[in-house]
Amino acid sequence: MEEIFLLIIVGLVIIAFAILFTFVPVMLWISALAAGVRVGIFQLVGMRLRRVIPARVVNPLIKAVKAGLELSTNQLEGHYLAGGNVDRVVNALIAAQRANIDLSFERAAAIDLAGRDVLEAVQMSVNPKVIETPFIAGVAMDGIEVKAKARITVRANIDRLVGGAGEDTVIARVGEGIVSTIGSAENHKKVLENPDMISQTVLSKGLDAGTAFEILSIDIADIDIGKNIGAELQTDQAEADKKIAQAKAEERRAMAVAKEQEMKAKVEEMRAKVVEAEAEIPLAMSEALRSGNIGVMDYMNIQNILADTDMRDSIGKATDDGKKDGNKQ
Repeated sequence: MEEIFLLIIVGLVIIAFAILFTFVPVMLWISALAAGVRVGIFQLVGMRLRRVIPARVVNPLIKAVKAGLELSTNQLEGHYLAGGNVDRVVNALIAAQRANIDLSFERAAAIDLAGRDVLEAVQMSVNPKVIETPFIAGVAMDGIEVKAKARITVRANIDRLVGGAGEDTVIARVGEGIVSTIGSAENHKKVLENPDMISQTVLSKGLDAGTAFEILSIDIADIDIGKNIGAELQTDQAEADKKIAQAKAEERRAMAVAKEQEMKAKVEEMRAKVVEAEAEIPLAMSEALRSGNIGVMDYMNIQNILADTDMRDSIGKATDDGKKDGNKQ
């Protein structure tokens, strides 16, 4: 019985130590003490209760103390609970201290919580970054398209990282400056001869205002000739004018055809009236004969006159045809 009781006690002790070492990071506490960082065992237990992973706070704190930074456990734990990256903030503070950059923990934590990489920002402050734009096309005053690619050397501005615009804004502003500079040139040859006029003009506009960067230089990496936009516009305008003229000519032709059809309809109407009138002449003559208004001799004289008129018309037509034939010969 004593042996069984002893085994039970040993088992309980092992279970107790297992729970202790699982819930309380004893090894982490020992590491902190060995590094000269005073962290109470109850602080580590409190971190567990607050759902904070102790290693995510204690290890960066050890690193900061060894680098000579004065940080507290509450500062790091509060930043962790806010959703920040404690290790990255501590690395950024160490890098800033080595580079003699004035960066406080509050500023670094704010930059990290704003969604920016604070360590990269510190590194960019020491080692400026080069941003390369795509080919940006502009049209000179002579209508020739000029394409330019620029390299922008920027340095991170720590004070404006929170609320400052990013790389896309810098590229957009530089692109706008390139387009306006090319567009104000008298001809494309001047742009090709002096590409530095683009960088000088763009750099003088203070394009880094309101951004998280400081523009150090803008260099034209490549420049090329594009399309003849002026000639294409003139060609398109000429084609449009031709289509307008064709449309107007078609309109006039349609109006002429309609007028011709209208005149033919009027002529046919007049012919119909003449035929109708001619059809009424025999009726009128017969009525005049019956009523005694004209005699038979009068009717015969009228017929003779009509025959004489037809004969004169035939002779006149023959004479005109003979003259035309003589002129042709």
